[in-house]
Amino acid sequence: MECRNSTLCYLEQDGKYLMLHRVKKKNDVNHDKWIGVGGKFEAAESPEECALREVKEETGYDMVYWRYRGIVTFVCEPWPVEYMHLFTCSGFSGQQIDCNEGVLEWVPKQKVTELPIWQGDKIFLKLLWREEPFFSLKLVYSGDELRQAVLNGKAMDIAAFLKE
Repeated sequence: MECRNSTLCYLEQDGKYLMLHRVKKKNDVNHDKWIGVGGKFEAAESPEECALREVKEETGYDMVYWRYRGIVTFVCEPWPVEYMHLFTCSGFSGQQIDCNEGVLEWVPKQKVTELPIWQGDKIFLKLLWREEPFFSLKLVYSGDELRQAVLNGKAMDIAAFLKE
């Protein structure tokens, strides 16, 4: 079975996340969704090297103070399983650039879950906000619908968790 590795990073500043509204690429599984920044590993890259490179390419920023927060396993037929390495960054330098994958916008953290985002993103964003220690989250989708979530090996009641 084919598997992919990717990174996702949420840059934080003044109670806001730098979000990417994916509107520029054709045939994009994330089309019109709002996500953090990141992308696929290149040959022999570590998660950290990929995150540093992708953030620089997509935003123009160099990450200075960042944290590796967890790994999210995405399962959704017919796509390959994806292991997404999740980061946050609260210190960076440089000048923001235009992103060729969409529009970058600083969004207040409390407003992010009101945007068109993946249902599973609401789970890992809540884990980030709670300052959970490093976690493993498995998300199983059928199309756009989240069917199952497993946190650190234990099945979750998705609706109950999101209401907490």
